[in-house]
Amino acid sequence: MAALDGLPPLREVIQRHALDARKALGQNFLLDLNLTQKVARTAGNLENQTIIEVGPGPGGLTRAILALGAKRVIAIERDARCLPALAEIAAHYPGRLTVIEGDALKTDFEALAAGEPVRIIANLPYNVGTQLLVNWLLPKVWPPFWQSLTLMFQREVGLRIVAREGDGHYGRLGVLCGWRTEAHMAFDIPPQAFTPPPKVTSSVVHLEPRAHPLPCEAAALERVTQAAFGQRRKMLRQSVKPLGGEALLARAGIDPQRRAETLSVEEFVRLANAL
Repeated sequence: MAALDGLPPLREVIQRHALDARKALGQNFLLDLNLTQKVARTAGNLENQTIIEVGPGPGGLTRAILALGAKRVIAIERDARCLPALAEIAAHYPGRLTVIEGDALKTDFEALAAGEPVRIIANLPYNVGTQLLVNWLLPKVWPPFWQSLTLMFQREVGLRIVAREGDGHYGRLGVLCGWRTEAHMAFDIPPQAFTPPPKVTSSVVHLEPRAHPLPCEAAALERVTQAAFGQRRKMLRQSVKPLGGEALLARAGIDPQRRAETLSVEEFVRLANAL
């Protein structure tokens, strides 16, 4: 990265600012320069784009995004220790990096976008990544304020995001993602690429919003998926009993003897609409 932007190597930045990764914050810093570039490129052409990044840490991915020509990066960082390192990047790229100290779960991302098309790129902290994704999938209006999501998760979570019916990883997250986005696994990242190395492999997932997802109320879809997958080993007539059981399934035209993991996204939407 130093060869690209003239800034010090990330390891030096981490040492100078005493940025030991903290488990409580779900931190694992990605220092491999080729990989930070690869993650940023997965989002597509970043020239003149506005990017929102969550959890930049010492700024490795931030630097890659800026080096690839992003017009502006808005970075949300909860760890105040990282702010001086990020300030150095902001000084190197005048007017192109805005750092906001705060909790991403409490951030109004749509307000940050201010009506401008944005892409979200992030090495998400493990402890909040799934909830942030669900929040982005369920905004008040659709199409959403974001043009794409390029996100890093534990591989197990990535598999759940792209799973479809019949897949052992298929569940509520797969239904929500399949309903509103086209999602695919881009590539895996081994533990040794991070400091400190996590115990699991990570995966980068790229999601683009469907312009016209099947008509459905998000709250109803969440209710039926929660009920169905809450007892995934049982037949649907039992698992959705609190929502109407066989009468609900009959209205949706779904065999009550089936199990949740066999239903397609379209069938879950029918079930939600019947509810």
